[in-house]
Amino acid sequence: MTTMPDGRPVPPPQADERTMLDAWLDHHRGTIALKCEGLTDEQLRLASVKPSSMTLLGLVQHLAEVERNWFRRKFEGQDAPRVFDDSGDDGFALRPDRGLDEAMAAWQAEIAHGRAITADASLDDCGHLSDEEAGYVGGKEISLRWILVHLIEEYARHAGHADLLRERIDGVTGS
Repeated sequence: MTTMPDGRPVPPPQADERTMLDAWLDHHRGTIALKCEGLTDEQLRLASVKPSSMTLLGLVQHLAEVERNWFRRKFEGQDAPRVFDDSGDDGFALRPDRGLDEAMAAWQAEIAHGRAITADASLDDCGHLSDEEAGYVGGKEISLRWILVHLIEEYARHAGHADLLRERIDGVTGS
């Protein structure tokens, strides 16, 4: 696989659908990790602008929750507890004693689990939504294809947030 100078994977310009979806998701995951590199704990906890409390550390925690929700709960059907039961409904709330190493390890573990349970799955294999969630989407069954596209858009949105957070912290810009 080709990588950018910063080490992130470059999605291939020609590939089958599954390879393309996985590659773009990995690219955006790598972008989030890159935005956190080389920062102090204090910097990782800096919010961008009031009233937002979003931080890079909070983003990593949130994305661990997102990975768990879509792969363990929705696709695999597990009744899995929250990754960080003390970080609010969305995973963004910070604890003074939880730093990047712990959050990053949890996030990477959820990514690895998601990869493992979907490795041999078809894009047409389905997970299941609650009745309330199905009301927003239009059905209780949700394909792996839908989950991967949704995760790509969620990660891309949060990578934009991470760009702004990092620029505010130390002026570093770039994708």
